[in-house]
Amino acid sequence: MKILLVLTSHDKLGNTGKKTGFWLEELAAPYYTFIDAGVEVTLASPQGGQPPLDPKSNLADAQTETTHRFEADPVAMQALAQTHKLSEISIADYDAVFYPGGHGPLWDLAEDPISIALIEQAIESGKSVATVCHAPGVLRHVKTSDGKPLVSGKSVTGFTNTEEEAVGLTEVVPFLVEDMLKEKGGHYSKAGDWQVYVQVDGLLITGQNPASSAATASALLELLNKE
Repeated sequence: MKILLVLTSHDKLGNTGKKTGFWLEELAAPYYTFIDAGVEVTLASPQGGQPPLDPKSNLADAQTETTHRFEADPVAMQALAQTHKLSEISIADYDAVFYPGGHGPLWDLAEDPISIALIEQAIESGKSVATVCHAPGVLRHVKTSDGKPLVSGKSVTGFTNTEEEAVGLTEVVPFLVEDMLKEKGGHYSKAGDWQVYVQVDGLLITGQNPASSAATASALLELLNKE
C-alpha cells in the first residue's frame, strides 16, 4: 500500500514578517501511523526539496513523542529533505493522499492548480483524500466531476474560527478554514477547541486540529483496509 503525503512550500506568514510552513506533529503522527502499519510513504511538495517547518511547531510545548521520534529518524529526515516535486507525481501510483496542515497550505496548496487536479483525480479514481487542521483549506477550489465544490453536502471539519482566534491569526490568514468550508456548502461540525475530532464522508476525511492528526491518519488506514 502506498500513501502520498503532500506538504506546503510556503514559508511567509502573510505580511507579518514571520515564518510559517507545515506543522511538525501533523506530519510526524500520520507518517508513523502509516509506516508502523507497513505502508509505503512518499513525501511531496509544490517546489520539491526541503519544505519549510512552522517554527512554532518546533517549540517545546508543541513537541510529542512522535515529533521526537521523527527528528531522530534519519530515514524520515532524509525523506523530508528530499520531497518530490508535486508536478512530477502521478496519483495513479498511490492508494490515497494525506495533507498535513500548518498555515502554509492556505497560501500555496489551496491555490495550486497541480494540487487541485491531484485531489480531483484521486476522488474520481475512487481514492481517499485526508486533510487535517489547516489542510482542509486545500479543498477550497476542488470540484467534483459535475463542477460542484467537492465539500458541498459533505460532512467536514477543519481548524475552527475560535482556534484561529486563539493563535491570533484571524486577520493574517488569507481565509478562515471553517468559514470557507461552510461557504462551499460543506456540512461543517467541530468538537471543543484543541479536542480530537475527525469526519469521514465517503472518500473524504478531515481532521480539526493538530491533536486530530493521528486519528485522521488512522481513519484513512481504516478506509483503505476496508477496500
